Amino acid sequence: METLAELLSYPFLTRALLVGSLVSVCAALLGVTLVLKKSSMIGDGLSHVSFGALSVAAAFGWAPLAVCIPVTVAAAFAILSLSSRARVSGDSSVALFSTTALAAGVMVTSLVGGLTTDVTSYLFGSILAMKEEDVALSLILGAGVLLVFLLCYHRIFAVTFDESVARATLPHAGLYHALIAVLTAVTVVLGMRMMGALLLSSLILFPALTAMRLCRRYRSVVLSAAGLSLSSFVTGLLLSFLFNTPVGATIVLVDALLFGLFSLIGALRREK
Repeated sequence: METLAELLSYPFLTRALLVGSLVSVCAALLGVTLVLKKSSMIGDGLSHVSFGALSVAAAFGWAPLAVCIPVTVAAAFAILSLSSRARVSGDSSVALFSTTALAAGVMVTSLVGGLTTDVTSYLFGSILAMKEEDVALSLILGAGVLLVFLLCYHRIFAVTFDESVARATLPHAGLYHALIAVLTAVTVVLGMRMMGALLLSSLILFPALTAMRLCRRYRSVVLSAAGLSLSSFVTGLLLSFLFNTPVGATIVLVDALLFGLFSLIGALRREK
């Protein structure tokens, strides 16, 4: 408790704790849906698109989030459209967009001025370096993602488990499928500062997969994933502060440890 009190005495750590906790919960909620829909790789693909957009924004001195959010949302829609209309598999369409956006970002960055500290922070994560305006915008957008998910919970549930039935029985079912993509895109952009493009997919995958080791009902998986994600972030941030390790990498290792522990408990329960 003394260490936690010391952590909260630093304004930059308090800001990181607020933003990271909110983004972690949003990523976990959407992660359950994406894993069940077998679309979990869209998070990894959009993180590369986001990095490409952020690289271009940094190269020209534009506002990072103002450029990245619309680009990533547009990419999410394009991936959905390509996979549904052009007979290209979901993973293939994700790969097409992610590699193209990443290559474009690297090319523009190299031509304008090379890798800078800002660009590198988006690659590996640097939540402790967030500015106050970024924190405010992240909190507003994160709260919006969480609110929309909760309001549309039952419709997202229907689309997640059987999209064909949902399209036949639920008005505007396609709209909620698109809504999942938009919420994921916004969450990916917000998570870039925390985890970086290379580790961001773990924020979406680990809590959902860990919760599924023990839970079977959708609601229990969602609640467990949110709790696990929040716990992993706070623990990872605290350990990073104590041992001076990278925040993103520490959080991933905590997630991996919890996944192993829950897998072991689940295996022991099945043997009984």
